[in-house]
Amino acid sequence: MYIFGIGLHVLVAIFFAIHAIRSGKELYWVMILFFFPGLGSVVYFFAVYLPDSKLQHGARKAVNVAAKTLDPGRSLREARQAYDFTPTAQNQMRLAAALLAAGDAEEAATTYEACLNGPFANDLEIRYGAAQATLASGRAAAALAHLQTIRGTDGKYRPEQISLLLAQAWAATGRHDEARAEFEYALNHYNSFTVQAEFAIWAASQGDADKARQLHAELKHTMDRWARHTRDLNQQLVRRLNAAMSSISR
Repeated sequence: MYIFGIGLHVLVAIFFAIHAIRSGKELYWVMILFFFPGLGSVVYFFAVYLPDSKLQHGARKAVNVAAKTLDPGRSLREARQAYDFTPTAQNQMRLAAALLAAGDAEEAATTYEACLNGPFANDLEIRYGAAQATLASGRAAAALAHLQTIRGTDGKYRPEQISLLLAQAWAATGRHDEARAEFEYALNHYNSFTVQAEFAIWAASQGDADKARQLHAELKHTMDRWARHTRDLNQQLVRRLNAAMSSISR
């Protein structure tokens, strides 16, 4: 088949060559595509394009969700076994993340903070995990210290998540003026569904019904346009939001 006098297999090769260049692949892929446009395109599709595609990521995510549903303790069990067998820093970090995902915030916090005592003391991803775990385990002051260290070190590192966690940590320590200021900052700079929902939940807990209702109206407008899978992904947050709104409606 020809389009504008050019064979379809050549057009496909050109498409994949552009993808290779834009995604920083090795230049030998471009040579393969132009020297062997038909076979080269087939090889490139399965070896490079498909693994990088959203379809592949979506399929992997679906498999992970299914695995967690069928065997919810598998990730933690495998992480603990790996660390027990080879107690490296990398396996310790993997164990800490698995503990936090499994809801064991206290042990996760202890494990993350042990990681920070070694050669990865300046690793912001580990400190971010430690902040999440310490906050979830009720140690808000420790979470604040981690979060302030992160923001002071690199203000561009996970800015939305750091701002939201800071607001929640301030609230957990009873510093509600600071919490409101940080929620407002997060709302003005990021205005994501998560920020709006967490701000509304906090406002409802403080008896600020007007702010909670204002945010909830915006959230409801967003939720009305959601596809089913988006609703499923945000189910837990929406449940907390509905409970918070019910508390101010009584």
